[in-house]
Amino acid sequence: MSTSDRPKDALADWLRIRPQISWPRWSRTDIHHGASHQDAFRDFFNATRGGRDVEGTARVLAALDLALADAKRGDRLTFALMANWQQIVLGEGVAAFRTLPAFAKGGRERYGIAPDTRAWFEGCLSESTQPDLSLPSRAARTYLDVLFFHPFEDGNARAAMLALAFVLACEGAVIDQVHPLQATRWADDAEGAADLAVLLEILITAAGRRLSHGRQS
Repeated sequence: MSTSDRPKDALADWLRIRPQISWPRWSRTDIHHGASHQDAFRDFFNATRGGRDVEGTARVLAALDLALADAKRGDRLTFALMANWQQIVLGEGVAAFRTLPAFAKGGRERYGIAPDTRAWFEGCLSESTQPDLSLPSRAARTYLDVLFFHPFEDGNARAAMLALAFVLACEGAVIDQVHPLQATRWADDAEGAADLAVLLEILITAAGRRLSHGRQS
């Protein structure tokens, strides 16, 4: 493939637009705790993977349990923490940071690699607790960080979903639907990133209302 035919660097695109995204404000309502948070992600993985990869689904569910336990314990989101989950997801002894460019979407997206790529990723993960940004925006941004850094050689979509579950669980936020989040995301789509945060706000608010209604019934 010639240089002109090679897909542009999606990671570079993401790092370029990331600071420019107009993340939405959130009129925060009460956050509701409940088992439905874990159940929603379990249902998602069972529905999207269970029928074609029973063993792999069992592994990602075990990784989800670990991620939620880590969140409950108050751990910080780091690559090392995610690597622990990814070892379970992939059923391998080591889940190292990739050392070569990666590709996705049938080769239409390329994710570059440089000596400081992992350090950049660690810095982005540390912003998952940024105090002046709303929870839905931080969760959306972390999810996209994982997708577009593509830190692992395999299983990055699952890693992104686990990171999203972790960020929400750290603040006790419940969502009872995960399937609406499943859509193709592009690294140069600033509006799409902001829309993902809006969608998360809607899902958190709707789940809270349903939980409140159930308790009052």
